Amino acid sequence: MPSASSTKTASTLNLIGALLRLALLSTIASVVIGSGYFDRVASLPCALRQYPTGSVCVCNVTYCDTLEFEDPSRPGEFVLVSSSRNGTRFGQSRGKFVQADNATFLAAVRLLPRQRMARSTRSVIIEVNREKRYQRIVGFGGAFTGAVSYNLGLLKPELRKSMYRSYYSKKVGIGYNMMRIPIGGCDFDLKPWAYNESPMDDAKLSNFTELDQRDVEKIEQIKELMEVTGNRDIKFMGAAWSPPRWMKSNNDWSGSSRLKPEYYQTWADYHIQYLRLMKAAGLNYWAISTGNEPMNAVIGFLFIRFMSLGWVATNQGKWVAKNLGPALKNSEFKNVKLFAGDDQRYTFPWWFSQMDQGHPDATKFVDGFAVHWYWDGVTPPGLLDQASHLYPDKLIFNTEASLGDKPFQTHGPILGSWDRAESYITYVLQDLQHSVNGWIDWNLMLNEIGGPNYANNYVESAVVVNATTGEEVYKQPIFYGLGHFSRFITEGSVRVETTSDDSGMIVVGFLRPDNRTVLVFYNKKSSSCEVTIRDPERGLTQLEIPAKSVHSILYA
Repeated sequence: MPSASSTKTASTLNLIGALLRLALLSTIASVVIGSGYFDRVASLPCALRQYPTGSVCVCNVTYCDTLEFEDPSRPGEFVLVSSSRNGTRFGQSRGKFVQADNATFLAAVRLLPRQRMARSTRSVIIEVNREKRYQRIVGFGGAFTGAVSYNLGLLKPELRKSMYRSYYSKKVGIGYNMMRIPIGGCDFDLKPWAYNESPMDDAKLSNFTELDQRDVEKIEQIKELMEVTGNRDIKFMGAAWSPPRWMKSNNDWSGSSRLKPEYYQTWADYHIQYLRLMKAAGLNYWAISTGNEPMNAVIGFLFIRFMSLGWVATNQGKWVAKNLGPALKNSEFKNVKLFAGDDQRYTFPWWFSQMDQGHPDATKFVDGFAVHWYWDGVTPPGLLDQASHLYPDKLIFNTEASLGDKPFQTHGPILGSWDRAESYITYVLQDLQHSVNGWIDWNLMLNEIGGPNYANNYVESAVVVNATTGEEVYKQPIFYGLGHFSRFITEGSVRVETTSDDSGMIVVGFLRPDNRTVLVFYNKKSSSCEVTIRDPERGLTQLEIPAKSVHSILYA
């Protein structure tokens, strides 16, 4: 019978043998410990184009990159997908966790070829604790605005279909399952508009009997999207920017405003009629919100020049409890979820307690809270946890995000900017670490200047359309950053505790409904590192990670 020491030596030798076999393996994130091997994938690689500001992936009528891989099936097997500042987009490798104690593992590491180890400047340990669990994920998505619809109309049919697949296909794209749609107009339209603009003072909404042609065109495009991608599970979420002007105190699209009290019920009925007409046209909504960014017309009207409706929280609470909430619950749309807030993180959680001050039943009608990211950098994420603690039965969604909105930022897209992708990656990670159940980006695609829109409110987008020719589209690094979350963290995934011993490595982990585990982690430092992942159920593996790179590791 072999001794314990000889058994341990054999184990170490076997592990070293595996390491030597790996010496030829070279991927964006090399598998250093574990039975690593190249993936046989059908993915089409990024057609990389370099600009002075970075790299984009170019799609045209004949070619567009994809994200395709085979899910790991045996316990401990993993697929690793990686993107980085150096131009890698969804690079893939595969490997296997090693069942070994720490001493054996470290002994093997010490025997690795020294020149391989010398590339890295630091070691990082990520640990998975699946016993400690947090929120459940609903999904990820983007907004289908008037500008998006317009830009899609510029594209050749095959290129348009490629964009649908890139975003909403679960097989070749990044697997979005959510879509936010403005109710009426928003700032990303060619002009401000609402239903029933005339006749004025029409409390019965007598002229709101059919969909506006702009919505008809959106519906046709969305139906094509669902057909092309085979994705029939999209959760549609509506939000209104402004009612018709005659319902407002200032009789204008923007500026300081309130909803006239005599139209509280009319504004609620407006939402129900919208849902009814959209359902008749084939779109069943999963949720609506109480309205986009109510603070814009309360404190932001001096510098915000697009459609808005001002609310103070107490009055909005009265409207929800007496009008909108009952209108939903007493209609055929009683199962449509209602989200409150739809504004910046600094409104959390006091806005919702103030709604209940306005009427004690206000938040009883609310299924979730919606937050926007524009001031996340100066507002602590703990406010999200506070809202979750005070209202444990409510969902929390990020429902809008973009860059280029601030006076000190470059307005519109910066082609190939990894810095902007990093902002997205780090703040999505932060939100997921702090109780967020879903994450929705702003415009799915914009043109080269970040539009079009009537307010000249040009911002960044994950996908940029060449509006001059309609024959090329540019996938920004942001697109790939978002895909590392949306494709891998599927609906129903539950967050588990994951820790990193290095502040430069941010990580979040989830258990998926298919019993696989996914970790998304970002090396935000300008130096490479070796990451050791420890999972009590699957063992250990070590990865060589480049600087400024994001990774999704999915394992059985």
